[in-house]
Amino acid sequence: MNKLAEDIKKRIIELEVEHRDLDSVIDMLSTHGQHEELQLRRLKKRRLQLKDHITLLKMQLIPDIPA
Repeated sequence: MNKLAEDIKKRIIELEVEHRDLDSVIDMLSTHGQHEELQLRRLKKRRLQLKDHITLLKMQLIPDIPA
């Protein structure tokens, strides 16, 4: 495996950890009811951005297949 692919996989793992952490925080804030809507929206937006970034990085790992 080349260096670039290894770096991408490491970055994916880092982003997945951050995504899971955000999931936990969002769940905790939602269930306790003590949250600001703006803060919750920002956290959800960040979580979505992470998911999109993870998807893009995973796509980079898939080799191009000629049609």
